[in-house]
Amino acid sequence: DDENLTKEQIEAEIKKIKEANAEDEEFPDEVETPLDVPAKRRFAKYRGLKSFRTSSWDPKESLPQDYARIFAFDNFTRTQKHVLAKMAERDEGTLKDCAQRGSFVRLHLKNVPTEIASKLVHPSRRLPVVVSGLLQHESKISVLHFSIKKHDSYEAPIKSKDSLIFNVGFRQFTARPLFSTDNINCNKHKMERFLHHGRFSVASVYAPICFPPLPLIVLKSRDGEQPAIAAVGSLKSVDPDRIILKKIVLTGYPQRVSKLKAVVRYMFYNPEDVKWFKPVELWTKHGRRGRIKETVGTHGAMKCIFNSSVQQHDTVCMSLYKRAYPKWPEQLYQI
Repeated sequence: DDENLTKEQIEAEIKKIKEANAEDEEFPDEVETPLDVPAKRRFAKYRGLKSFRTSSWDPKESLPQDYARIFAFDNFTRTQKHVLAKMAERDEGTLKDCAQRGSFVRLHLKNVPTEIASKLVHPSRRLPVVVSGLLQHESKISVLHFSIKKHDSYEAPIKSKDSLIFNVGFRQFTARPLFSTDNINCNKHKMERFLHHGRFSVASVYAPICFPPLPLIVLKSRDGEQPAIAAVGSLKSVDPDRIILKKIVLTGYPQRVSKLKAVVRYMFYNPEDVKWFKPVELWTKHGRRGRIKETVGTHGAMKCIFNSSVQQHDTVCMSLYKRAYPKWPEQLYQI
């Protein structure tokens, strides 16, 4: 009975149980429920989903302040066709006012910040300055999604929201991407904490609007060394409404088992949390599905009922989700 256990004894027992289950299967989404903070406050931004594939999630709900700084399209595909058609029409027009290919011209730039101008003309700068025209909307910022794969030669871990250098077409900018899966039959995509070797992920960033297809080379700076190629890919889409969900899994352990019922402990530590999360479905690592029936005692134990008998050594889990967003870079362009 855990009613009279101290905080240290509870933590020691949880550690012992987790170590015993470590060889069973690795669950990277598992998190510890804090002992000193109510779970309903610690995980206030999370919610349960009956089905990850079919449950609804409003893409306009509770957007971050950064979304006030970006541009969104009603229909990106239609806009791209219109912009490219206008460019083709313009290119077919007269070239009388254009500089001839191979000729030298003097370019005057207005309103350039002093700090940037001084770096551009500094004697130590030997790299050329590349000037390119922009299509309509390409000066605006939005949420871009890239299909990306970690480069075979790069061994260091790449974590979501790490600062990376994106080379997209003629542009180079700093971004802090959020990695996620690419679900074809679902409008929700699971966030990935790291970019893994051997498979493609989607990297979502705040960046200047571009029109696909465009190749991508990702560089990562290392202390005292030249940036190394970390990943490669291509531009997939421009869509601020793409839903990326961060998943966490709370775990508990059967204390007493009786056919379809079990008393589960160590998922929560007070009865208020049990009542708060009661509507969320439970599942076990051995494939059972269940729900919370009622609280037991005053330390967060709960009586649960399942669709099949639960074994004493099984682990009871609860999946919770919240929407995640890429991080705005401190400095988009580095001169």
